[in-house]
Amino acid sequence: MESITDSIDPRTPLINDRRFAFSRQPSFHQQQQPHSPISIDLNNNAASRRSFLTRTDSSIDIPPNRGDHHHHHHYWSSHDDNDDDDDEKFSKSIRGSSSFVLSVFRSVRSGHRYMKRLFLMISLNVAYSSAELLIGLFTGRVGLVSDAFHLTFGCGLLTFSLFVMAASRKKPDRGYTYGYKRLEVLSAFTNALFLLFMSFSLAVEALHAFIQDESEHKHYLIVSAVTNLLVNLIGVWFFRNYARINLAYRNAEDMNHHSVFLHVLSDSIRSAGLILASWLLSIGVQNAEVLCLGLVSGAVFMLVLPLFRATGGILLQTAPPSIPTTALSKCLRQIAAREDVAEVSQARFWELVPGQVVGSLSIQVKEGVDDRSILAFVHGLYHDLGVQDLTVQTDAA
Repeated sequence: MESITDSIDPRTPLINDRRFAFSRQPSFHQQQQPHSPISIDLNNNAASRRSFLTRTDSSIDIPPNRGDHHHHHHYWSSHDDNDDDDDEKFSKSIRGSSSFVLSVFRSVRSGHRYMKRLFLMISLNVAYSSAELLIGLFTGRVGLVSDAFHLTFGCGLLTFSLFVMAASRKKPDRGYTYGYKRLEVLSAFTNALFLLFMSFSLAVEALHAFIQDESEHKHYLIVSAVTNLLVNLIGVWFFRNYARINLAYRNAEDMNHHSVFLHVLSDSIRSAGLILASWLLSIGVQNAEVLCLGLVSGAVFMLVLPLFRATGGILLQTAPPSIPTTALSKCLRQIAAREDVAEVSQARFWELVPGQVVGSLSIQVKEGVDDRSILAFVHGLYHDLGVQDLTVQTDAA
């Protein structure tokens, strides 16, 4: 085997440093049209049967004064140049961040109705939570301050959802070749995780009230709960089209909108539970707060759990729920049963976003077999199954 390591004298000035790089023959990749695989030239001559490991060379030009220690130090380590570069990088990052924020605001202004509705609802929640925080600080009501911080954190999550709605409209680029649609899944998962934490905190609060036998409710929170309920009911009305628990998500946008609806619905249920507990305590019902908080905790948990499982499954790249695992196994058996296929391995299928299934597998074909018919068969098989983006790698057995 030919050696590719050249001995280089480190004392010799390098004007033209020649390195070697390996490139592997690319595998077949069909992006959007599985029924029309690309053409692969497989002639019988020896020139077309290149090895998978080939050698190419590239040249790197080094400045001629590289051997001079003084110039080399000035070229790489000048403090003035480093300071100028740092300032330039910092100014570029500031300009890039400001332009990106402005583009997001322009997207909100020119966006669809759900973006505008969410912006209005966030504005109402911010105004209400700010007023509640100021009143709680001036009157010394710890309950109002605590509720204001809870609403502020919820507004932050809703703002992130709004930001994702605008950012996900960007087209794929070199950094994000699949696009930004998966941000909507991440936003929905964040909302679901927050609501599960809220359910757990309500259960702990109910348990604490039961242990301490706190039968006296803070009646000044009734006004706060009623106002919060009215604000959240506006959000429920805005996103009423997603008023389902087990919603069939057609795309990532549906998942994000559903998470916003569940967020405002859970806050509405929490406010209604506090109002009901205050009324029951006023008529003399014992442990009413424990009962209401427990019911609210269980209701929020049952509402959010399906969304949490769906978003978590996509982020963990589990098998797509839209395609039965038995169907995927049947396709693998059909491919392996072909006479020109030696082995099928590394079959992986997952959902990039709801409604877009991605897959990849490796096939070893028998010696001297034209793999174009195999590729056409495999892509047609999985396309009929619902896999939109499939990558197939073929190797000679």
